Amino acid sequence: MTLELALDTFGDVTLGTDGQMKPQDQVIRDVVEQAVLADQAGVDFIGLGEHHRDDFAISAPEVILGAIAARTTRIRLGTAVTVLSSDDPIRVFQRFSTLHALSDGRAEVILGRGSFTESFPLFGFDLRDYETLFNEKLDLFTRLLRDPKVTWSGSTRPALKNQAVHPALGRPLRAWIGVGGTPESVMRAVRYDLPMMLAVIGGPAARFRPFVDLYRRAAAEAGHAAQPVGVHSPGHVADSDEAAKEDLWPHYTRLLDRIGRERGWSPISRDHFEAEVAQGALYVGSPETVARKIAGTVKALGLARFELKYSSGPMPHDRLMRSVELYGTRVIPLVRDMLA
Repeated sequence: MTLELALDTFGDVTLGTDGQMKPQDQVIRDVVEQAVLADQAGVDFIGLGEHHRDDFAISAPEVILGAIAARTTRIRLGTAVTVLSSDDPIRVFQRFSTLHALSDGRAEVILGRGSFTESFPLFGFDLRDYETLFNEKLDLFTRLLRDPKVTWSGSTRPALKNQAVHPALGRPLRAWIGVGGTPESVMRAVRYDLPMMLAVIGGPAARFRPFVDLYRRAAAEAGHAAQPVGVHSPGHVADSDEAAKEDLWPHYTRLLDRIGRERGWSPISRDHFEAEVAQGALYVGSPETVARKIAGTVKALGLARFELKYSSGPMPHDRLMRSVELYGTRVIPLVRDMLA
């Protein structure tokens, strides 16, 4: 499979030139500019993650992706991830089939349960139904992808009988399933014959090799054709290794320490940060350093896509734009040369 080198963002709320946090509406406009630059720089795909928190600005990624579609020509457009458990699969399908039409076939969707739970009370869902909600809605969504008319029943929404859903797809819409790293999640991707996107946000990527092997072995045993495997990991590109680390450290620790306080984690230490940069899931450094690490991960896991989450905490927009530019114009060609 042709390797795709991608970017994604949650629309982290960033610092302005005055040192104050920007309003979320400006952050959303900045994300559009980052995506336009990614298109111009040669990035293959950009994903926007759905969240419902004050530290991330993107709660309706498809709307922003529609704006990006109107200003770009080649980059593929999708999510990272769509929280299917707290949404309606028919409405998700309609929004993405509309985006697919607007973008002339460049849309795709990464379906997941997300790493945050704010959407459940916001939209009136019970966390005790966590597994049932995702499983049933994923089952319905995959049927919508493959059948022009759907008959379906379950406990989470009204049944459908021979129902067409519009707009119909003029060409296939690629859907991935986001996997956090459990055998059960891997087998779910196999069951629905969907490409698998692994979220590798801590530790060396090679430790996920058993999940990739399980996915490929189980898919072959089920008689499925080979599907792409991708990885999403955070990082930052700057003109030198030291500049990249100094750019990222204060913003990365601010993001992780806030989440840690919510979840009972210990504060992030500089030693932990340096270890993740050197051997773990942070792809941080000069274009040459980041390219070498991405190439190693692609080879270790046999990837068809690598996605760099280029926003981590309140790093200012100009630094994000420079990271996007370097990733597209320098990291991507270097990775392709290293893997040639």
